[in-house]
Amino acid sequence: MKNKNKQLHAKSINQPEAFWAEAASQIDWFSPWNNVLDDSEAPFYHWFKGGKLNTCYNAVDRHVDAGRGDQIALQYVSPVTDVEYGISYRELLAQVSRLAGYMDSIGVKKGDRVVIYMPMVPETAFAMLACARIGAIHSVVFGGFAANELATRINDAKPKLILSASCGIEPSGIIPYKPLLDAALDQATHKVDHCLVLNRGQLEAELFPGRDIDWQAAVAAAPNIDCQPLDATDPLYILYTSGTTGQPKGVVRDNGGHAVALAWSMKHIYDINAGDVFWAASDVGWVVGHSYIVYGPLLVGATSILYEGKPIGTPDPGAFWRTIAKYRVKSFFTAPTAIRAIKRDDPHGDYLEGVDLSCLKNVFLAGERCDPDTLHWTEGKLKKPVIDHWWQTETGWPVAANLMGYAPVEIKAGSPALAVPGYQIEVVDVMGDEVEANESGNVVIKLPLPPGTLTTLWQNEQRYQDSYLSMYPGYYLTGDAGYKDEDGYLYIMSRIDDIINVAGHRLSTGRFEEVLCQHEAVAEAAVIGVKDVLKGQVPLGLVVLKKGVSLNDDDLNQQLMSLVRQEIGPVASFRLVSAVQKLPKTRSGKILRGTMRNIADNQSYNVPATIEDPATLDIVRNTLTRMGYADAHV
Repeated sequence: MKNKNKQLHAKSINQPEAFWAEAASQIDWFSPWNNVLDDSEAPFYHWFKGGKLNTCYNAVDRHVDAGRGDQIALQYVSPVTDVEYGISYRELLAQVSRLAGYMDSIGVKKGDRVVIYMPMVPETAFAMLACARIGAIHSVVFGGFAANELATRINDAKPKLILSASCGIEPSGIIPYKPLLDAALDQATHKVDHCLVLNRGQLEAELFPGRDIDWQAAVAAAPNIDCQPLDATDPLYILYTSGTTGQPKGVVRDNGGHAVALAWSMKHIYDINAGDVFWAASDVGWVVGHSYIVYGPLLVGATSILYEGKPIGTPDPGAFWRTIAKYRVKSFFTAPTAIRAIKRDDPHGDYLEGVDLSCLKNVFLAGERCDPDTLHWTEGKLKKPVIDHWWQTETGWPVAANLMGYAPVEIKAGSPALAVPGYQIEVVDVMGDEVEANESGNVVIKLPLPPGTLTTLWQNEQRYQDSYLSMYPGYYLTGDAGYKDEDGYLYIMSRIDDIINVAGHRLSTGRFEEVLCQHEAVAEAAVIGVKDVLKGQVPLGLVVLKKGVSLNDDDLNQQLMSLVRQEIGPVASFRLVSAVQKLPKTRSGKILRGTMRNIADNQSYNVPATIEDPATLDIVRNTLTRMGYADAHV
């Protein structure tokens, strides 16, 4: 199967126009393109220039037109409210066309921006699709973001309309959204005339006359509106990702390339076709939710699970497995951190007892590096192939993956497998020269990037070039470090900033964490580089133990230090390790290593807007202080 993959990949690189024209045949076009690839403005590339289509038509209308309107499009599962119901493609069309009709009635036109600040409810998907229907550019902001962060995004996107809800619901309780929205609007210099607010039964929001409109009443009274033909190169959405300057970067996705790439990926990577059930256990505030809760599954006519809950605590570590069994999910996608949370609370897999997972064909993990221990534990408990794959907010769909719907190859733990067709991945040194197999370096992608990837940053082309294209001309800088083995398998070990330089030896945090997670008592681990007068930096590890483990600190530390010495060697200088109750993470599951490193080294830092639990930073600070770092570090 590997040769079949190589042939497909070679065609995508050597004959990109032919490859992507064939992929584009799976999308309905109002009129064909002039050029599959327009490189006249390189490094700003345009796919399917001159072609006209509508993403909402391809995701909704065409399935109804094809006689499949009664199939469930979105299956809403909300353990936090104890509500579950399905929405057919026909019902989805009615909701989306009326919401789009409301937007049109208040003057929202093609190219206008609409900020969506909502929880994991079906109306959030309606909102995204309604924007796509009329050519408005949506920008989803994760529900519950702090008011100042929301204000920053409002100022940058300058929306004509904001769609919001009265509240979100977390295991900790109800999170009122409306006060946060009101505060953000007060802070923002850009003024918004219209806010459409979905009042949920758990909490009613006060609506301000003149500005705030009740969602249900407005949509019920709105006319249906047809899809508007859009240029393939017209923006579909802006999605903000954190910037190193503190000013978020607005990743821009186009309509044509996005639809083509996502439809191709659903079939070839995730093995999902019309009528199949797919579940990406993420949030629409993240790129995974955009690509693989809303757009990807609907573009191919699948059923997508929209889940308002957590892997544990809503109500227990068996919630994912029962949902998969109940709705006959074929392919399941979640983050390694979700699996590690389940493993921590249910290390022996007791909650799998009696759950029929015969429907499940593949499990996909992404969002952060998947350590081999997590992959092996999942494989062992589920008895299913577990597919690590790697991509970014900027790319919008996988860069390296195992093509489970085309020609699966051998799974190698720790690797997201091979470059996906369309991506030419290289690993280079600081001078830009390609390194040898198994040698670490910076991971880059040769231009042009394939369809579906970012086209620029919102109203900041210079920052786009400075952030991604200037370090290695002709290449996109991923910001990740790793290596390729002799078979071409990619290994992503850490962010470039997370490489630890120990007395001149460049060591990745990912390798340390991989080793620590081999210990039977460890559920998850984070390693950072802390300042050292003699060696420059030394590694410091924090581990979360599995529930029920009884091992004293001295024994645990000795065992972990011995394990690292055995697996990496004495050059690692690994002598600093401690157990913590919980690691600080973003809501998407990424461990905040940079923030922890700043705390340890007494550097200033901002609490990231995306942090899941701010109290975890206090836990880490107290632990680091006990270890001789943070406030006590000299």
